[in-house]
Amino acid sequence: MSRSFSLADSQTLDDLQVYLARAARIEEGSARLIAGSGLLAVYVAVFYPAGLMDETPTVLGLRTLALQPGADGAPDAFDVVVPVRSLLTRLESAQARAAEPGPITISLPMEVNTVTWAAISPPRGGWHPIGVTATPVLEAAARSGIDEVASAVPSAAGEQIVRRVRSEVWSRPIEGLEHLPAAAGFAALALGFLGADDVRMYETGPWTRLSTQRGHVLVKRKAWTLSR
Repeated sequence: MSRSFSLADSQTLDDLQVYLARAARIEEGSARLIAGSGLLAVYVAVFYPAGLMDETPTVLGLRTLALQPGADGAPDAFDVVVPVRSLLTRLESAQARAAEPGPITISLPMEVNTVTWAAISPPRGGWHPIGVTATPVLEAAARSGIDEVASAVPSAAGEQIVRRVRSEVWSRPIEGLEHLPAAAGFAALALGFLGADDVRMYETGPWTRLSTQRGHVLVKRKAWTLSR
């Protein structure tokens, strides 16, 4: 397995760094990196259930970036879960080399083996389109939820209360998109995926994907919520 990966240029490096920095502000946890066929898929968790009784939906962010062949000329191939902060430190170190022409190589941090959400793998294929939605719809759901959480959670609230309030708020369906939780809108806004373009929606099994030019939000729901 490769212990490093190579990005094409400084712009690609900047894109990955901004994406991971946004993810770290949501949750200072881990990222799952899957490399293969010349692409790097970078998954981060925005929401996920803490246990069997937790009704919080699983909501992941995804950015894909082009990879350059490794030093031996072969494409990188790996599937690892690493701490976001450790990866960001390596990206910051790579910035010093970004002025040099050619690919930029980043070494992988030490892996993490106790991240529960990383075992939930969205399908790579089989997606079918189910329509589009406008950016303001998702942004309104996100900002409304942010305001509600801020007003409902006392400053000295314990972790259990905070998690319960967030679960209630972000599990609610988006108005007009009842098959999607408000958490999907929050993920799209917080990760910087919303822009002027419409948001394309796809579905396969219990998964829904929201896609823009900037990235993807993946939502895993209970099977009975799929009816439209």
